[in-house]
Amino acid sequence: MKIAIIGQQDFGKAVLEAFLARKDEVAGVFCAPEKPGAKADPLRAAAQEKGLKVFQFKSLRDAEAHEALKGLKVDIGIMAYVLQFAPDTLVKLPRLGTIQYHPSLLPKYRGPSSINWPIIRGDTRTGLTIFRPTEGLDEGPVVLQKECDIGPDETIGDVYFNKLFPMGVKTLLEAADLVAAGRYKETTQDESQASYEGWCREAEARIHWAHHVDFVYNLIRGCNPAPGAWTTLNGKKLQIFDARKRLARRYADVKGKVGEVSDVTEASFKVTAQGGAIEVLRARGEDGKKVSGGEFARAAGITSGSMLGT
Repeated sequence: MKIAIIGQQDFGKAVLEAFLARKDEVAGVFCAPEKPGAKADPLRAAAQEKGLKVFQFKSLRDAEAHEALKGLKVDIGIMAYVLQFAPDTLVKLPRLGTIQYHPSLLPKYRGPSSINWPIIRGDTRTGLTIFRPTEGLDEGPVVLQKECDIGPDETIGDVYFNKLFPMGVKTLLEAADLVAAGRYKETTQDESQASYEGWCREAEARIHWAHHVDFVYNLIRGCNPAPGAWTTLNGKKLQIFDARKRLARRYADVKGKVGEVSDVTEASFKVTAQGGAIEVLRARGEDGKKVSGGEFARAAGITSGSMLGT
């Protein structure tokens, strides 16, 4: 099979290596240009090390991008973690068209932060979709889907790196083979089940301690490791990563006010929320590195009674 890969970052690199490992012909690799001063994109670096043709266009709408892909005369295009918009005129150039990876069960969670939002919302299942890209963002017909569980304490890092990443590489190979063999069925997405969410960034990752402890905990794990859920301590930003949820079973179990530190130990500190507390196991201040909750508390002078979020 003769393919072109459009993608970037470690996922794009893993997809490239998987196709090469089984002796498919990678005619060319399309990768977004790096920002000034940024490290080399892993996909670009890997492709160049293997002597492959690498194309970096500021926009995939450009005529030069179309001419480059058309000139490769590939069987199929493989989109693996693509943040650039790819128009219909480009994705239809390969003989068998193009397929794209998306880390959600489309049509749910269309958009750029589709791994964060299911965890933040407390979903117990997610998955991935291989679909035909169209002009509508994540709206094209589905070729193949795979599901996986979201454990009650799993973070976005757990779900992506342990599940959606490796499963996505394998499923792209499987989908490419189905398309090449003509043994696949395209399924139109059910718009009545569709949802779109934008980026989960700093504003979305702010902790509101007056929310229920379930919501706070899901936000923390849905932002761990990125973008990192955060609150404030004495007006300065405090990011919380690894944490545990501690439910209050009785009124007598409630310690302190919402947002108040109720306990500090060698390894952690606890913050009161509605319905329980969050035990902070790993945190980072504005100018520091990630450290244990206990170490951060000692360095920042956090004691029982300290207030967060004010």
